[in-house]
Amino acid sequence: MRILIAEDDAALASFVRQGLQAEHYTVDVAEDGERARAMGSEIDYDLVILDLNLPRVDGVAVLRHLRLKRPTLPVLVLTLRSRVEDRVQCLDTGADDYLPKPFSFSELSARIRALLRRSHLPSESVLEVEDLKLDRVEHRAERAGRRIELTSKEFSLLEYLMRNAGRQVSRAMIIEHVWNLTFDTSTNVVDVYINYLRRKVDDGHPRKLIHTVRGVGYALSSDAGVPA
Repeated sequence: MRILIAEDDAALASFVRQGLQAEHYTVDVAEDGERARAMGSEIDYDLVILDLNLPRVDGVAVLRHLRLKRPTLPVLVLTLRSRVEDRVQCLDTGADDYLPKPFSFSELSARIRALLRRSHLPSESVLEVEDLKLDRVEHRAERAGRRIELTSKEFSLLEYLMRNAGRQVSRAMIIEHVWNLTFDTSTNVVDVYINYLRRKVDDGHPRKLIHTVRGVGYALSSDAGVPA
């Protein structure tokens, strides 16, 4: 799942980003309200963590804009403003939750999971292809009932492949969506991580799910007819 952090405190944004990435989220940071407003409108995020004291455009204005453009997008306000009036204003404007600073990261993480559970249907929260299952909220992967331990990038890559199950995806598409980078033809990072996933997902199973599509990229499919 992909989260946007709108926070102008670089050290705090880095701390939250690293913590969430360790929990297998893909995380972007916007350092001002103008960028947060644009990114939140244009990119398909699962949740936004929003500070109110943002430069260029105030967080409340960003919240109003996101509610017009993305009415179902969960927004968690994380701010120094702790007055009851501020909380009421944000909740009335459309915030889904409000957590004042300073805060416990474990509480922030729990609130994020709660918001994601409420905002996603069960079919969206848990991806399944044959006996492979990925819980996007609880960050669990298993095949045939056996837990698969994944790094953050492996989890994000598997999630992307499963969301596009049955489709052929290019290396450029994977780099853009999983690493949030422009594809560099000299890098083999996608192939390296695909090999990591194959060892964890397919090894020991008679039916392989991750297929190489020559000249294109990769596909995750139960169809043995996918070109390899």
